[in-house]
Amino acid sequence: MTLPPHTPSYYAASANPFPEHPPLQGEVTADVCVVGGGMTGCSAALHLAERGYKVVLIESQRIGWGASGRSGGQLIAGYATDMSNVEKHVAPEDAKTLWDMSVEAIDSVKEHVARHAIACDYRPGHIHVGVKPRHERELHDLAEEWQRYGYGGLQYLDRAAVRERVDSERYTCGLYDPAGGHIHPLNYTLGLAAAAEKAGAMLYETTPMVRWEKGDPAVVVTPQGRVTAKWVVMAGNAYLWETERKLGQTIMPVGTYILATEPLGENRAAKLIPQNEAVADILFVLNYFRRSADHRMLFGGKVSYSRIDPGNVAESMRRTMLHYFPQLSDVKVDFAWGGYVAITVNRLPDFGRLAPNVIYAQGFSGHGVGLTTLAGRLMAETVAGQAERFDLIGRLPTIPFPGGTLFRTPALVLAMAWRRLRDAL
Repeated sequence: MTLPPHTPSYYAASANPFPEHPPLQGEVTADVCVVGGGMTGCSAALHLAERGYKVVLIESQRIGWGASGRSGGQLIAGYATDMSNVEKHVAPEDAKTLWDMSVEAIDSVKEHVARHAIACDYRPGHIHVGVKPRHERELHDLAEEWQRYGYGGLQYLDRAAVRERVDSERYTCGLYDPAGGHIHPLNYTLGLAAAAEKAGAMLYETTPMVRWEKGDPAVVVTPQGRVTAKWVVMAGNAYLWETERKLGQTIMPVGTYILATEPLGENRAAKLIPQNEAVADILFVLNYFRRSADHRMLFGGKVSYSRIDPGNVAESMRRTMLHYFPQLSDVKVDFAWGGYVAITVNRLPDFGRLAPNVIYAQGFSGHGVGLTTLAGRLMAETVAGQAERFDLIGRLPTIPFPGGTLFRTPALVLAMAWRRLRDAL
């Protein structure tokens, strides 16, 4: 049986071999049914199977088909908003726990890569960069905030220092974090899935959830079968909300886009980012980039809040890349692709329950590589009766998007137009 391929991308073209898994047919029973085969779902399946639970994972497309197999692959500490925003909603000791969990998130990725020998081109180091004078103060503030939580190793970079790390005249400052890093996200997701299967999880691809039925046990209905399970883990993020409309109230799927240049050769690629860190600017509509293992530039950004893709993704992203790296004007673009990530209004993740035995995690807002891996661990803890950490994130406020699912897109487009204008000022 030949299943539909992943969306064409550099990641799909360089994916590790991974066996196809047929769709679910007939009725099966399990301790836990995981809905979604991205990083969140595969991490949950792995942690649950290692705890001895009988796990069935269903994926509507292919393992890693969504954002988990298309993203920038950047490992970043913290959340997609300042900790000062977190502190408004929880006690100081809980804010410290939440911060520590964000650090655990990036550490857990490294642990999985090492323990399961996942070949995903992991490289250490991350740099936030600024392009305007006001960004210098913002990066100093960010460093002070993280250091207040005991996060060490940060290094502020002035214009000269950031130029030594990133060969672009556009950047005025930077903040280097040695604990961050970057990975090949699709190969990491496939590695998690393989480890989950080895631990005993059963994986089914091209098996969307048609609906779920409340109860103890709950039932997940698919086109050709059904899963009866004591617990259901919803891990579809930007791709599940149309099936379960309650999940769509607090997240917005937004498009983001990446190009991969032709191979540059080791010397030329190394000159762009000499120490091979992942890099992201701190514009609200941010750009992010890194080197690939075969010496390409991977450059992403160009967020679409309208869910209308650029007419020519490759050319649109190439223009942005050349604004920062004009020395690549002679370089061809081999791959260009996009996909949806789920954002929340306040950029805090959205964890919760649809029923006592039906839990979900979504809305990672661009910090998904680490936080999705952590989410899977916390969901497994919850199934095992240790829900304190999952529920702590669940207590963070979830704010519905204005306008509901019908009118929120035009409202968000208008709001983002202001944000883009501010980025330009």
